[in-house]
Order: sequence, then C-alpha cells, then structure tokens
Amino acid sequence: MGELFDVGSELEYDKRIQRLSQCGIALWDVVSSAERPGSLDSSIVEASVEINDFYKLFKNYPHIQFVYFNGAKAAKLFEQRVLPILKGDFEQICYERLPSTSPANAAICFEEKLSRWSSVKLALER
Repeated sequence: MGELFDVGSELEYDKRIQRLSQCGIALWDVVSSAERPGSLDSSIVEASVEINDFYKLFKNYPHIQFVYFNGAKAAKLFEQRVLPILKGDFEQICYERLPSTSPANAAICFEEKLSRWSSVKLALER
C-alpha cells in the first residue's frame, strides 16, 4: 500500500491512515483480538480469536464495494466466521484474497506482491 499510494513507512502511522482514507481506502482487521505468541499468523490461538463486527461496518458504510484480505489467514477467518453472519446480505461487495505483505511471506517476491496488490488501485480508478 505504501508503494501504491505514497504512504510509506517513513510517514507517521496517523498520516498514512489519513492519506489512505483520502484515496478511498479504509484498513480494518478481520480479527479484533487474539492470542498470538510470536508474529506469525500460524501462531494465532484459534480459541482466542474475536472477530470484528463486519455486519455493522457494512451497514454503517453501504458504499463499501471491495474487501481485500492481506493473506490466507484473514481470508479464511472471514469466510469461516463472518460470511455466515452476513447471511447473503451485502452481496454487492467483492472479496479478494491477496498475498500477505509480511516479510515472512518470502515465497513471493516484492515485485509479485506489488503487482497483485495493484488490483486495489485499479478498482479505485474504475
């Protein structure tokens, strides 16, 4: 996101969020809280996972058209724990799993990640 929208890590966090918002982007995690010893998603203790209220989010912001997941774990948790709650509402929203931007995801090079994440920018230009 930093490369695509000129919101690199050299900016303070609040400034990055402000710039993304100006571009029409909001950031929200699937998980509101969880136990995770270490930094890898695979370390998340499933029984401790609490999910954010996407029903309320989508109800309060009906203009949301796209949801992009930063990696497989976020997409999987959304599919398992959020979609059943939505019960077919908000069918206008498109969902897409993108490769994790984490440095731990070394199986995909930066250029490939950037190329795949460019779909966010393309969606906003439509």
